[in-house]
This record gives sequence, C-alpha cells and structure tokens, in this order.
Amino acid sequence: MTTRDGRDSREGLAQEGDVAGDGSEAALTMLRQDSNDDTEDVSLFDADEEVSTRSKKSKIRHPVASFFHLFFRVSAIAVYLLCELISSSFIACMVSIILLLSCDFWTVKNVTGRLMVGLRWWNQVDDDGKSHWVFEARKASAQGKKVSSEAESRIFWLGLITCPVIWVIFAFSALFSFKVKWLAVVTMGVVLQGANLYGYIKCKVGRRTNLTSMATSYLGRQFLRQTVVKDDQAAS
Repeated sequence: MTTRDGRDSREGLAQEGDVAGDGSEAALTMLRQDSNDDTEDVSLFDADEEVSTRSKKSKIRHPVASFFHLFFRVSAIAVYLLCELISSSFIACMVSIILLLSCDFWTVKNVTGRLMVGLRWWNQVDDDGKSHWVFEARKASAQGKKVSSEAESRIFWLGLITCPVIWVIFAFSALFSFKVKWLAVVTMGVVLQGANLYGYIKCKVGRRTNLTSMATSYLGRQFLRQTVVKDDQAAS
C-alpha cells in the first residue's frame, strides 16, 4: 500500500509539473502575442498619422475662392458655346460673356490669387506720373509652413492656364470661319485671361526675371543636352 501511495504521489507531482510547464509556456506565448500586438498597433498609428498629414496637405482651405476661381471663366466659355441655343440675340450673349469675363478678371486678380497661391500683381502710379507694375509673392513662414495647399495650387494653375488656351482656339476658329462679329468677344477673353496668366507667371518666377531670356536659356539647355546625347550614341 505504501509503495502504491508513493507511486501515485510521484505521478501526481509529475502531472502537476507538466501542467505548470504548460501554463508557463502558454503565458510566454500570450506575452509574445501581446508584444506583437503592441508592435502592430504602433505601425498602424504611424500610418494613420501619415494619412492625416497627407490629407492636410491636400485639403482645400478656401472652397469658396476655389469655386469662383473656376465658375466665372467656365461660365463664359459655356455661354459662348451655347449662345445660339440660349438666345437668338447676339447683343445679349455678348454682354453676358463680357460681364462674366470682367467678373473673372477682378476675382482672379484681387481675390483668388492672393488666397489660393499667395501671389498678387497690380499697377501703381508714382508721384512723377510714371506707371509701375508690381509683382509680389508671399514669403513662407518661419516655421516652414506652405503658403497654399497642393490641391488649391493645382486648381488655380489648371484654370489659369487652360481657359486662355481655349480662348485662343476660339479666336482662330472665329477667324478662319469668318465670324467677324465674334472676334471682339473672343479678343476680350484672350486679353483679360491672358493678362492674369502673364501677371501670375511674373509673380511666380520673380519680377526681375525676363521671361524671354528664361525661355531662351531653357531651349539652349535642351538643345545642348540632345547634342551631347547624340555624340555619346555616335561614340558608342
């Protein structure tokens, strides 16, 4: 009896040791899973920060200005294309287009350029009666913050460049189709929107930079690069 009791006690201790071992292994496994979970949580948190940072960069800060930056110029183009369907009166269509172009010129020159990209240009007369054109660009803050968001900058430059090109196409179309009465309207569109485009390009590249010399130097660099590439290919 004593021998059997001793064996039973030893087997019980062994089973308890196995259970304890299994428990410690399970505890270690849970700790490892917890540590892995913590690591994954940190990576997900960092990803959320990156997404939030990107969304801030692409956020439109001035939605009203962005809307009216495109509204007047797109409306003028739409009225020009649909004028024969909207009204049979040429005078009414012409006045509507010129009013839309004038509103667009004032809005882009005085409001949207300053708010969306931090640029502005104007003309002033000094005490001697001489006229001076002023082109300014807002400087970045000391903390390195951008003046405008990427989304607003894309909207501004896309509308500023695309619409004058469309009016130039309209001008050639009216000229070659002998629609003489529309040439005055189309010329107004080219002049007003081209003036804003030229002014903001001068603000962007700097008021002291000569656009002709800059274009000439760019073409010269491209020609030199192509010449070097051709010489390398011939040598190889």
